[in-house]
Amino acid sequence: MRRLPPLNALRSFEAAARLGSFNQAADELFVTPSAVSHQVKGLEAFLGMPLFRREKRKVFLTTAGEKYLVAIQLALDEVDSATRRLMASPNAGAVNIAVAPAFLTRWLVPRLADFQKQYPDVELRLSTLSGAIDFEHSDTDMAIYFGDGRWKGVEAHFMRHSAIMPVCSPLLLEEGRLKTLRDLREHTLIHVSSRSQEWNQLLRQEGVGWSRDQKSLTFSNTSLALNAAMEGLGVALSDSQLIEREVQYGQLVQPFDVVLKSARDFYLVYSNKRQPTYGMESFRDWLMVKMEESRQSD
Repeated sequence: MRRLPPLNALRSFEAAARLGSFNQAADELFVTPSAVSHQVKGLEAFLGMPLFRREKRKVFLTTAGEKYLVAIQLALDEVDSATRRLMASPNAGAVNIAVAPAFLTRWLVPRLADFQKQYPDVELRLSTLSGAIDFEHSDTDMAIYFGDGRWKGVEAHFMRHSAIMPVCSPLLLEEGRLKTLRDLREHTLIHVSSRSQEWNQLLRQEGVGWSRDQKSLTFSNTSLALNAAMEGLGVALSDSQLIEREVQYGQLVQPFDVVLKSARDFYLVYSNKRQPTYGMESFRDWLMVKMEESRQSD
């Protein structure tokens, strides 16, 4: 059994401590000053110690009161956040998930029919990820990050290692001008703006110097870069699992058997301050099974 004082007493204490006045606390809470004083006295009796020093019309926190205020404000903030999240999305089976556009359209969407079949009572609300999520002040429940797994305030579940490799249209291979990595100097390298250093990292890893005359194209996201590669505009870099269909249909090929060594991997993340809902647990468990199946098929 938890030893919890009445919520109204905690609200009165927090308001009076923050404002330094029973009168101002009463105005904020729409009650009388005597009601605030009564609630605080009841809380002090419950705790068995004074929380305020009363001097004329002002009140000052005792040492115990100062310590208690910090903990109570954190607890009330958490209750407020939980209430707002629930009111914004009362369906426990609904999950708001932010995903990088390429991963969403190329890997996740083709597999969603399987999720719907297994969990017909869970509604996924998917959106594109544009940056790190502030889970404490966002309606987003979960996100799929690409990085080193070290983010503050989140529970991070490892999904899979990245396997970034060069890809291009089969037409470039048919021309016979792309046999070794050094031949890339004669082709356009296609970049993604948020990962602009990947080509340089790969060439340095393989001991190939960067040409000053190197032609390049830069796009804002992976999907656009891969579309350009399929059109024969140059050679792009992509994670192997994001191009499964294009490789299967012969729209893209891997010209070289090289993979960029990277410390960045795929993770499913959500706030470490909240208990996952049924919908969140369902998506997490399903995703991990699908990832394991993908790793075994590589």
